[in-house]
Amino acid sequence: MDRPRNYRFHNGEKAQLPFAPAEYDARLAGLRSAMEAAGIEAALFTSMHNIAYYSGFLYCAFGRPYGLVVTAQDCTTISAGIDAGQPWRRCHGDAITYTDWSRDNFWQTVQGLTGPGKCLGLEEDHLTLDRCRALKAVVAPSETVAIDPVAMTQRMRKSPAEIALIRHGTQVADIGGHAVRDAIRPGVREIDIAMAGRDAMEAEIAKRFPDAEYRDTWVWFQSGLNTDGAHNPVTARALQPGDILSLNTFPMISGYYTALERTLFVGSVDDASLRVWEANVAAHDFGMSLLRPGARCSDITRQINAFLAERDMLQYRTFGYGHSFGVLSHYYGREAGLELREDIDTVLEPGMVISMEPMLTIPAGQAGAGGYREHDILVIGKDGAEDITGFPYGPAHNVVG
Repeated sequence: MDRPRNYRFHNGEKAQLPFAPAEYDARLAGLRSAMEAAGIEAALFTSMHNIAYYSGFLYCAFGRPYGLVVTAQDCTTISAGIDAGQPWRRCHGDAITYTDWSRDNFWQTVQGLTGPGKCLGLEEDHLTLDRCRALKAVVAPSETVAIDPVAMTQRMRKSPAEIALIRHGTQVADIGGHAVRDAIRPGVREIDIAMAGRDAMEAEIAKRFPDAEYRDTWVWFQSGLNTDGAHNPVTARALQPGDILSLNTFPMISGYYTALERTLFVGSVDDASLRVWEANVAAHDFGMSLLRPGARCSDITRQINAFLAERDMLQYRTFGYGHSFGVLSHYYGREAGLELREDIDTVLEPGMVISMEPMLTIPAGQAGAGGYREHDILVIGKDGAEDITGFPYGPAHNVVG
């Protein structure tokens, strides 16, 4: 039996992708312009977020390597045989499948698309040392150049089509938030409330995007001590009167992540907790007022730091105040150049999308113990920023159950 290193399995017709072909062509044109300026002859992308950004295909690795090779003429996804024709149907451009008869078939396929001895752009922040060794041995580029900073900078500036999709995402997140809020009452478990929010969002995504693939939408709903971390998993703890709660809804639409995060209390809120909550809400309002074109991320961060320090709350801050949105998830992607931290000097521009999400964590045993977090998504425009999150925040609305 002849067992090839790779083959093309163009099974069925192309599916409707998250964006029109012209959108992907524009992204690739921008990438190729940057490649030409850097002397890069071919680019190999290996991350879920960049392959999805340039081709529309969001892979499921399960330990296997996946790739996208971009040259001056072609854009080709490289996927494993287990996916059959799905990568072809769900990608912009060509698709090739590598076989697993030989361990280096993926890299032989890369070499066949790039050619040997080329200046190759790589995602240096994604490739493992083991895969770098295989690349050098099989693909044998003349030189490698980091392409990930170029791609990240491009992803930070959203197109109108991306912003339209992100708007849908925030609206779906609000729907999930209302489903979560409606399910809150003493005795109900975190997991049951989280499922109510997830189910509501998945149904709404399917209604709005009937031709999409559905995966990875989730909810983190935390109570009591479990609110102390922003990414704490859901548990089976049952809610109790007076509990602090953290509502976090995360719809995923074709790889695009959005979020809604809110502090709530069950039934009543004590005075110590109310003081912390109101301070965090005030920081949230102040922070959103600072998001405008021309503002520098590090300067915004320092101003919010000063705001909290004046209220003797800065020592309870746990992470940065916001980040970019786009092709990312809780297990892939990040646009680290657009985050509200002291070490990020990026200047906000029209077309960027960024959150404001201050969080204060009071340790157990202290008055007002728990984690307090509000989260809105804003689109930077020519004259200011538009808050596209609609779910209310603060004590007037979110003492429930």
